[in-house]
Amino acid sequence: MEIALPIALPVSELPAFRAENPTTVILDVREPHELDLAHVEGALHIPMQTIPNRIEELPREAPLAVMCHHGARSMAVVNYLRKAGFANAFNVTGGIDAWSRELDSAIPLY
Repeated sequence: MEIALPIALPVSELPAFRAENPTTVILDVREPHELDLAHVEGALHIPMQTIPNRIEELPREAPLAVMCHHGARSMAVVNYLRKAGFANAFNVTGGIDAWSRELDSAIPLY
C-alpha cells in the first residue's frame, strides 16, 4: 500500500508522522559546517549541491523527510527529487531551526 505524501509537513507534525511511518528517513541537506553547529541524530546527511551525484543513496520506498536550516533549500531539493521520480520526498517546513524551537531545545539554534 502506497502512502499519499504531502509536499511539505510542519516540523511539529513530524513526530506523529514518523510514529505512523517508522521507516521514514530524515535527509539533511545542509552543509557540513552547519551540521557541526546543530544536527538531528540519525539523519542522513547529503549536502544540497551533491544530491544529483548521490541520488542513488536515497531510498525510493520509505518516506523521505528533507530538511535544512529553515526550509527553503529542502523545498528546492524536494522539487528536484519529485521531478526525478521520488514521490516519497517531502519538505520539513521550518527545518532544524523549528526542530530546536518546537521539538528538541537541546539542539542549538544558529
